[in-house]
Amino acid sequence: MSLFLVSGAKEVFAKKIKKQNVLLIFTDDHRYSGVHALGHQQVKTPNIDALATNGIAFTNAYLMGSFSGATCVPSRAMLHTGRQLFHLKGEGHFIPEDQTTIGERFNEAGYNTQMVGKWHQDNNSLVRSFDSGSTVMGRGLYLTDHFRMPLWDWDKEAKFSNDDAYLLVYDENGNTVRRALTKEDKRGPTGTEEDGPHTSEIFADKAINYIESYKEKDPFFMYLAFHAPHDPRQAPQKYRDMYPADSIQLPPSYMPQHPFDNGHMVLRDEALAPWPRTPEVARQHLADYYAIITHLDAQIGRVITALKESGQYENTLIVFAGDSGLAVGCHGLIGKQSVYDEDGVHVPFIISGANGAEKGKRIDALTYTYDIFPTICDLTNLSIPESVDGKSLVPVIKGEKKQVRDYTYHAYRQHQRAYRKGDYKLIEFVRAKDFSKQKGEFVSGSRVTLLFNIKNDPWETTNLSFLPEYEEVLKVMRIEMKEKAVELGDYKEHIDYAYDFWDFY
Repeated sequence: MSLFLVSGAKEVFAKKIKKQNVLLIFTDDHRYSGVHALGHQQVKTPNIDALATNGIAFTNAYLMGSFSGATCVPSRAMLHTGRQLFHLKGEGHFIPEDQTTIGERFNEAGYNTQMVGKWHQDNNSLVRSFDSGSTVMGRGLYLTDHFRMPLWDWDKEAKFSNDDAYLLVYDENGNTVRRALTKEDKRGPTGTEEDGPHTSEIFADKAINYIESYKEKDPFFMYLAFHAPHDPRQAPQKYRDMYPADSIQLPPSYMPQHPFDNGHMVLRDEALAPWPRTPEVARQHLADYYAIITHLDAQIGRVITALKESGQYENTLIVFAGDSGLAVGCHGLIGKQSVYDEDGVHVPFIISGANGAEKGKRIDALTYTYDIFPTICDLTNLSIPESVDGKSLVPVIKGEKKQVRDYTYHAYRQHQRAYRKGDYKLIEFVRAKDFSKQKGEFVSGSRVTLLFNIKNDPWETTNLSFLPEYEEVLKVMRIEMKEKAVELGDYKEHIDYAYDFWDFY
């Protein structure tokens, strides 16, 4: 069976009857411009660039949004279920059994399913999605340290208890050994490359071990979820030396401070840097961000090399994507808690492999991360589960359609909404109620409207909303955004969330 056809010529790329393996690589807080071949920034990503060179890169791929500051929770829930934000269970921590996961679908089709790395949903959805796994992270203990990351072995019984967590460290001979956590293991980041392997190295090692030892006749589906480049932005010194802070170029949207309260200015991510974000502070954060990305890229390169050396590369569909954007100084922000493009929702998405894609192609069709599930199913000739909302991009890949969507809609908690259509993007901010255990109920945010020509101004630097010549564009965009909110289910009677943006709009 073929994977898909070349646009225009309609030539078959892969004619093997044998089912393709699938390697799905998902990175954390990896914005679109964090891949050199896509954003053309200073960051060095030769191995991810090679995936794009040998495949298709989607230039308008987006996270739909989040009702949590931990945007990686709904992002992963959307990836694994193929369901849009307003159809998740709550914030996405829990995946109900009637929502088929991508791992389950491939398991049903006879694939051996394997996961490595970060998991942010409930334990039952983890173990029902995969036959096996290795070195799982994110099950309740976190030391905020890539060199001291609590890990778990695969547990088909879904226990993953704190008592079973361990760290990987170097002994006096430089060998990697495991040890139990102790009360002396305080939150970091305090680890260095002298203490133990980096999470990116650990997860790459486990993926490589699986690939090198794989002898089954049935194909495999591997979900490889790196924690990088999520903060703390730690990397071995070799990679840090590649990016002297004083050589870093600031992006067009750099600001020392966000010009108004966006509703969620006081949280962990924004506390990583002092206010104002001076050019020196922003350059250092970008230098650290680029360093951990380049280190991550090297580990991805090792995994691809293992595929080639094992003879599996020619028969493996490789899908690479990031879970969210990240500001790192854009618009005066550091985290990803916004609906600006690079700062929050614009992500890299590449489909590659020796027989898997038209080499070097760029597709500007609008897409969400939850479209990845149905697209992979379509490429591997699997039926798409009924519980999936996403749209397959295969018609676009084949050249049958230019778009499968004519707009995107984004939400961040009760404070921010965005609507993108054609060349324009509307962002609406409101002043809304909020709640915390420390403060109880309070009010935060600002009532602000932003309108950008996203085609001419991709970094979103020039607000057009107050200019008379854009009055009609703004009017239409506002009307349509409200209509899409109802269609998508973005209202309090439908979603399990305490506050409704539209009550404050």
